[in-house]
Amino acid sequence: MTDLRAFPITKKWPARHPDRLQVYSLPTPNGVKVSIVLEETGLPYEMHKVSFDSNDQMSPEFLSLNPNNKIPAILDPDGPSGKPFALFESGAILVYLASKTGMLMPRDDPGRFETLQWLMFQMGGIGPMFGQVGFFHKFAGKDHEDKRPRDRYVAESKRLLGVLDGRLKGRAWIMGDDYGIADIATFPWIRNLVGFYGAGDLVGFEEFGEVRRVFDAFVKRPAVERGLNIPPR
Repeated sequence: MTDLRAFPITKKWPARHPDRLQVYSLPTPNGVKVSIVLEETGLPYEMHKVSFDSNDQMSPEFLSLNPNNKIPAILDPDGPSGKPFALFESGAILVYLASKTGMLMPRDDPGRFETLQWLMFQMGGIGPMFGQVGFFHKFAGKDHEDKRPRDRYVAESKRLLGVLDGRLKGRAWIMGDDYGIADIATFPWIRNLVGFYGAGDLVGFEEFGEVRRVFDAFVKRPAVERGLNIPPR
Protein backbone atom coordinates (compact mmCIF):
# COMPACT_ATOMS: atom_id res chain seq x y z
CA MET A 1 0.00 0.00 0.00
CA THR A 2 1.25 3.49 -0.86
CA ASP A 3 2.50 5.51 2.09
CA LEU A 4 1.57 9.17 1.72
CA ARG A 5 2.62 10.26 5.19
CA ALA A 6 5.68 12.03 3.81
CA PHE A 7 3.32 14.68 2.41
CA PRO A 8 2.49 17.24 5.13
CA ILE A 9 -1.04 17.73 3.78
CA THR A 10 -1.99 14.24 4.99
CA LYS A 11 -1.43 15.36 8.59
CA LYS A 12 -4.42 17.70 8.35
CA TRP A 13 -6.40 15.52 5.95
CA PRO A 14 -5.40 11.87 6.65
CA ALA A 15 -5.78 9.49 3.73
CA ARG A 16 -8.20 6.73 4.70
CA HIS A 17 -7.62 5.17 1.27
CA PRO A 18 -4.01 6.01 0.39
CA ASP A 19 -4.18 3.90 -2.76
CA ARG A 20 -6.75 6.35 -4.23
CA LEU A 21 -6.30 9.78 -5.75
CA GLN A 22 -6.50 12.37 -2.94
CA VAL A 23 -8.47 15.51 -3.86
CA TYR A 24 -8.57 18.74 -1.84
CA SER A 25 -11.42 20.90 -3.01
CA LEU A 26 -14.76 22.70 -2.66
CA PRO A 27 -17.84 22.77 -4.95
CA THR A 28 -16.83 26.01 -6.67
CA PRO A 29 -16.60 26.32 -10.49
CA ASN A 30 -12.90 25.42 -10.39
CA GLY A 31 -13.36 22.71 -7.78
CA VAL A 32 -16.18 20.84 -9.52
CA LYS A 33 -14.16 20.60 -12.72
CA VAL A 34 -12.08 17.91 -11.03
CA SER A 35 -15.06 16.24 -9.35
CA ILE A 36 -16.86 15.97 -12.69
CA VAL A 37 -13.83 14.52 -14.48
CA LEU A 38 -13.43 11.93 -11.74
CA GLU A 39 -17.11 11.01 -11.91
CA GLU A 40 -16.97 10.81 -15.71
CA THR A 41 -13.88 8.61 -15.78
CA GLY A 42 -14.62 6.41 -12.76
CA LEU A 43 -11.13 6.90 -11.38
CA PRO A 44 -11.14 5.99 -7.65
CA TYR A 45 -10.61 9.00 -5.41
CA GLU A 46 -10.90 10.27 -1.87
CA MET A 47 -12.30 13.77 -1.41
CA HIS A 48 -11.16 16.19 1.29
CA LYS A 49 -13.11 19.39 1.89
CA VAL A 50 -11.01 22.54 2.20
CA SER A 51 -13.09 24.94 4.28
CA PHE A 52 -12.63 28.61 3.46
CA ASP A 53 -14.68 29.45 6.56
CA SER A 54 -11.82 28.22 8.72
CA ASN A 55 -9.08 29.36 6.29
CA ASP A 56 -7.98 25.80 5.56
CA GLN A 57 -6.45 27.05 2.31
CA MET A 58 -3.98 29.16 4.31
CA SER A 59 -2.84 26.32 6.56
CA PRO A 60 0.80 25.18 6.33
CA GLU A 61 -0.41 21.72 5.34
CA PHE A 62 -2.40 22.95 2.36
CA LEU A 63 0.30 25.42 1.32
CA SER A 64 2.77 22.53 1.27
CA LEU A 65 0.78 21.13 -1.67
CA ASN A 66 -0.31 24.40 -3.28
CA PRO A 67 1.70 27.51 -2.37
CA ASN A 68 -0.88 29.56 -4.30
CA ASN A 69 -3.50 28.71 -1.61
CA LYS A 70 -6.27 27.91 -4.14
CA ILE A 71 -8.42 24.85 -4.67
CA PRO A 72 -8.42 22.31 -6.21
CA ALA A 73 -5.24 20.35 -5.62
CA ILE A 74 -4.55 16.63 -5.91
CA LEU A 75 -2.13 14.03 -4.65
CA ASP A 76 -1.95 10.96 -6.87
CA PRO A 77 -0.37 7.91 -5.18
CA ASP A 78 0.13 6.37 -8.63
CA GLY A 79 1.69 9.26 -10.50
CA PRO A 80 4.20 9.24 -13.35
CA SER A 81 6.64 6.31 -13.03
CA GLY A 82 4.40 4.90 -10.31
CA LYS A 83 5.48 7.50 -7.74
CA PRO A 84 3.20 9.83 -5.73
CA PHE A 85 2.61 13.07 -7.58
CA ALA A 86 1.10 16.38 -6.38
CA LEU A 87 -0.51 18.92 -8.68
CA PHE A 88 -2.48 22.17 -8.41
CA GLU A 89 -4.30 24.49 -10.87
CA SER A 90 -7.59 23.12 -12.17
CA GLY A 91 -6.64 23.28 -15.85
CA ALA A 92 -3.40 21.37 -15.28
CA ILE A 93 -5.28 18.77 -13.22
CA LEU A 94 -7.85 18.25 -15.99
CA VAL A 95 -5.11 17.69 -18.56
CA TYR A 96 -3.32 15.32 -16.20
CA LEU A 97 -6.43 13.23 -15.47
CA ALA A 98 -7.41 13.09 -19.14
CA SER A 99 -3.89 11.91 -20.00
CA LYS A 100 -3.86 9.40 -17.14
CA THR A 101 -7.16 7.79 -18.13
CA GLY A 102 -7.01 8.24 -21.91
CA MET A 103 -10.46 9.84 -21.75
CA LEU A 104 -12.07 13.25 -22.36
CA MET A 105 -9.34 14.53 -24.69
CA PRO A 106 -8.41 13.58 -28.26
CA ARG A 107 -5.29 11.45 -28.60
CA ASP A 108 -4.18 12.92 -31.92
CA ASP A 109 -1.98 16.02 -31.66
CA PRO A 110 -4.26 18.40 -33.60
CA GLY A 111 -7.28 17.50 -31.48
CA ARG A 112 -5.27 17.62 -28.27
CA PHE A 113 -3.85 21.06 -28.97
CA GLU A 114 -7.22 22.39 -30.08
CA THR A 115 -8.70 21.15 -26.80
CA LEU A 116 -5.92 22.90 -24.89
CA GLN A 117 -6.69 26.07 -26.85
CA TRP A 118 -10.29 26.10 -25.57
CA LEU A 119 -9.19 25.09 -22.09
CA MET A 120 -6.89 28.13 -22.03
CA PHE A 121 -9.79 30.24 -23.31
CA GLN A 122 -11.68 29.31 -20.18
CA MET A 123 -8.73 29.64 -17.82
CA GLY A 124 -7.56 33.00 -19.14
CA GLY A 125 -10.89 34.55 -20.11
CA ILE A 126 -14.15 33.05 -18.92
CA GLY A 127 -13.05 32.23 -15.38
CA PRO A 128 -11.41 35.56 -14.49
CA MET A 129 -14.00 37.74 -16.24
CA PHE A 130 -17.05 35.91 -14.87
CA GLY A 131 -15.46 36.00 -11.43
CA GLN A 132 -15.12 39.77 -11.63
CA VAL A 133 -18.76 40.08 -12.69
CA GLY A 134 -19.65 38.07 -9.60
CA PHE A 135 -17.61 40.37 -7.37
CA PHE A 136 -19.12 43.58 -8.72
CA HIS A 137 -22.68 42.25 -9.04
CA LYS A 138 -23.15 39.95 -6.01
CA PHE A 139 -20.42 40.59 -3.46
CA ALA A 140 -18.65 43.63 -2.00
CA GLY A 141 -18.27 45.33 -5.37
CA LYS A 142 -22.03 45.81 -5.68
CA ASP A 143 -21.79 48.67 -3.17
CA HIS A 144 -19.45 50.68 -5.40
CA GLU A 145 -21.26 53.74 -6.70
CA ASP A 146 -19.04 53.83 -9.79
CA LYS A 147 -20.44 51.12 -12.08
CA ARG A 148 -17.73 51.44 -14.72
CA PRO A 149 -15.69 48.49 -13.35
CA ARG A 150 -18.78 46.27 -13.30
CA ASP A 151 -19.80 47.34 -16.78
CA ARG A 152 -16.32 46.68 -18.12
CA TYR A 153 -16.41 43.07 -16.93
CA VAL A 154 -20.00 42.61 -18.05
CA ALA A 155 -19.09 43.77 -21.56
CA GLU A 156 -16.11 41.43 -21.71
CA SER A 157 -18.17 38.52 -20.40
CA LYS A 158 -20.79 39.14 -23.10
CA ARG A 159 -18.02 39.19 -25.71
CA LEU A 160 -16.66 35.87 -24.45
CA LEU A 161 -20.14 34.32 -24.48
CA GLY A 162 -20.44 35.49 -28.09
CA VAL A 163 -17.17 33.78 -29.00
CA LEU A 164 -18.35 30.56 -27.36
CA ASP A 165 -21.77 30.83 -29.00
CA GLY A 166 -20.13 31.06 -32.41
CA ARG A 167 -17.93 28.07 -31.67
CA LEU A 168 -20.89 25.91 -30.68
CA LYS A 169 -22.95 26.49 -33.82
CA GLY A 170 -23.35 23.14 -35.56
CA ARG A 171 -21.50 21.33 -32.74
CA ALA A 172 -22.75 19.13 -29.93
CA TRP A 173 -19.83 20.18 -27.72
CA ILE A 174 -16.92 22.59 -27.88
CA MET A 175 -14.79 20.05 -29.73
CA GLY A 176 -17.61 18.78 -31.92
CA ASP A 177 -19.20 15.39 -31.34
CA ASP A 178 -16.87 14.50 -28.49
CA TYR A 179 -17.48 15.78 -24.97
CA GLY A 180 -14.33 16.51 -22.99
CA ILE A 181 -12.32 18.64 -20.62
CA ALA A 182 -12.94 21.87 -22.54
CA ASP A 183 -16.65 21.50 -21.76
CA ILE A 184 -15.99 20.44 -18.17
CA ALA A 185 -13.81 23.51 -17.64
CA THR A 186 -16.26 25.96 -19.20
CA PHE A 187 -19.82 25.14 -18.26
CA PRO A 188 -19.49 25.17 -14.44
CA TRP A 189 -18.48 28.83 -14.82
CA ILE A 190 -21.54 29.54 -16.95
CA ARG A 191 -23.68 27.83 -14.33
CA ASN A 192 -22.15 30.04 -11.66
CA LEU A 193 -22.60 33.20 -13.72
CA VAL A 194 -26.33 32.74 -14.26
CA GLY A 195 -27.06 30.83 -11.04
CA PHE A 196 -24.97 31.71 -8.01
CA TYR A 197 -23.99 35.17 -9.26
CA GLY A 198 -27.50 35.85 -10.58
CA ALA A 199 -26.04 37.73 -13.55
CA GLY A 200 -27.92 36.07 -16.41
CA ASP A 201 -30.00 39.13 -17.22
CA LEU A 202 -27.02 41.41 -16.75
CA VAL A 203 -25.02 39.65 -19.49
CA GLY A 204 -28.04 38.87 -21.69
CA PHE A 205 -27.55 35.14 -21.32
CA GLU A 206 -30.70 34.18 -23.21
CA GLU A 207 -29.31 35.91 -26.32
CA PHE A 208 -26.72 33.14 -26.61
CA GLY A 209 -28.91 30.27 -27.76
CA GLU A 210 -26.09 27.88 -28.65
CA VAL A 211 -24.46 28.31 -25.25
CA ARG A 212 -27.81 27.72 -23.58
CA ARG A 213 -28.43 24.58 -25.64
CA VAL A 214 -25.11 22.96 -24.76
CA PHE A 215 -25.25 24.14 -21.15
CA ASP A 216 -28.62 22.41 -20.75
CA ALA A 217 -27.15 19.19 -22.15
CA PHE A 218 -24.14 19.50 -19.85
CA VAL A 219 -26.05 19.80 -16.57
CA LYS A 220 -28.22 16.78 -17.47
CA ARG A 221 -25.26 14.41 -17.58
CA PRO A 222 -25.41 12.05 -14.55
CA ALA A 223 -21.71 12.47 -13.78
CA VAL A 224 -22.12 16.25 -13.91
CA GLU A 225 -25.11 16.12 -11.57
CA ARG A 226 -23.00 14.17 -9.08
CA GLY A 227 -19.82 16.15 -9.54
CA LEU A 228 -21.48 19.53 -9.02
CA ASN A 229 -22.15 18.55 -5.40
CA ILE A 230 -18.77 17.02 -4.52
CA PRO A 231 -17.65 17.68 -1.88
CA PRO A 232 -21.02 18.50 -0.29
CA ARG A 233 -21.29 22.05 1.02
